[in-house]
Amino acid sequence: MKGKNRWLLPEGIEDLLPEQAAQLEQLRRDLLDFYRSWGYQLIQPPFIEYLDSLLTGTGHDLDLQTFKLIDQLSGRLLGLRADMTPQAARIDAHRLRQQAPSRLCYFGTVLRTLPDGFAGSRSPMQVGAELFGHAGAESDVEILGLMVATLALCGVEDVYIDLGHVGIYRGLAHDAGLNQEQEALLFEALQRKAIPEINEFLLRLDLSTAQRERLAGLATLNGGAEVLERAQTLLQGSGDAVQSALENLVRIAGLAQRRLPQLSLHFDLAELRGYQFHTGAVFAAFVANRGQEIARGGRYDKIGKVFGRARPATGFSTDLRTLMQLGHRSWPPAVGAILAPAEDDAALSDKVQALRAEGEAVIQQLPGQAGSVAETGCERVLRWNGSEWTVESLTGQ
Repeated sequence: MKGKNRWLLPEGIEDLLPEQAAQLEQLRRDLLDFYRSWGYQLIQPPFIEYLDSLLTGTGHDLDLQTFKLIDQLSGRLLGLRADMTPQAARIDAHRLRQQAPSRLCYFGTVLRTLPDGFAGSRSPMQVGAELFGHAGAESDVEILGLMVATLALCGVEDVYIDLGHVGIYRGLAHDAGLNQEQEALLFEALQRKAIPEINEFLLRLDLSTAQRERLAGLATLNGGAEVLERAQTLLQGSGDAVQSALENLVRIAGLAQRRLPQLSLHFDLAELRGYQFHTGAVFAAFVANRGQEIARGGRYDKIGKVFGRARPATGFSTDLRTLMQLGHRSWPPAVGAILAPAEDDAALSDKVQALRAEGEAVIQQLPGQAGSVAETGCERVLRWNGSEWTVESLTGQ
């Protein structure tokens, strides 16, 4: 790279300048304090792990997003984390090993080989929460409520939630006897809601009319609460797994509407985000004029099996940079620093230390330094009044 271009960053990798970094840090502190008030404990997993740990079980869905390298000490393959959820599952299963539900939260940079859907970034500031050890709808609704509260705390307005359940499609595909390739092809068409293509594909399979209607009908099951009633009619006669998944979705929707009455819920039974990862209800948050979800979550039971404990699990995650950009949160005006002269004076040193102990930012000039006072961010200055050092305003000077 030519010397003049050395300041360029790789695509999808960004700096945060002082004002942005300060706002992000304030959001981080506020969110982690908020999660603590719900009983969620902070964990700090490592940025790098053995690859087979990061991608074990349901984590294999992240394979293409994970940077890989060889460990010079062990010769084993390492991965840079692309998602902190598998790490939280490892900690719950192997390190904590408690019987009661675990509530864990985390914040940290993740690195991805391809831009993330949240904001086109390959290094999102991921924040999220996971609840291990409870299989009921109540834990899904708790996580959903925490996700909604996260968006509100960040000042994101006019949010609506897209709610679905991967167990419905998985059960229908099993009832129809679809092989892995057929299931994947139909899955891809359902994501695009390509109804003519779906119908044509299903006609080539040896299925009953009812089986075709159920699978094709998933593409039309999106909208408000009436979708659940239509789904109950369409899915009559399907197997136990499908009925159980639909009952679970209805239960979650009812609880969410009672506990979060202001929440705008949208249902889409063909939206199967994270299909290879999730095992139950899935949800995502959207705002107007933005096609990509801004937060996502759902149930992913038994992810910890390979670590020794196959516990129920549900959680959500988001990119804090995205929330900071979308939020309409008001920030208090920054308090300018105090400029201290470049003097070797004991009384001046005592005054600087006292001011810093009170929470003030004090910048001491360096002998012969270049640049203006404005560039230092100082709005006040320390001056000797003949008997002591006092803080005076620089306004108008």
